[in-house]
Amino acid sequence: MEFVLEPWHWFVLGVLLIISELLLPAFAALWFGIAAILVGVLYWIFPMMSLTTQLVIWIILAILCTLAWFKFIKPLSVDKTKAGLSREATIGQIGMVIQTQLEHDQIKVRFPIPVLGSDEWNCRTLSSVQVGDRVRVIDILGNDLVVQLNNIQNEK
Repeated sequence: MEFVLEPWHWFVLGVLLIISELLLPAFAALWFGIAAILVGVLYWIFPMMSLTTQLVIWIILAILCTLAWFKFIKPLSVDKTKAGLSREATIGQIGMVIQTQLEHDQIKVRFPIPVLGSDEWNCRTLSSVQVGDRVRVIDILGNDLVVQLNNIQNEK
């Protein structure tokens, strides 16, 4: 008795590979699973494909899916936050004062890119600032950022 590969075999293989991605951290089995499902669809549409043709198509589709992931999809998921980065990456960040006269002579600053995991910080300042001023982080003291007016504004 000879084993005959059916389209549903490819669907099952594809689903198993996609589910195995939950256990594997590589993010590669997903693309092989998607390729297997696509081969199942093609084999269902064109039932006269040989096993060799199916395997070649599966390999080609897996490679194409993986390349498409690295070329188009992965760049969209790049983390633009500064969370977890060192002190040097935080110092020099520029934000805008959104509130003044908080407790303990602090101000609230909003940064365009999250700094150390948050886009709004209560900060200490070395000079008087107003709402709307752009400030630059110059130091970190404990849990507080120390800011001063941005140099461009100081020159005006």
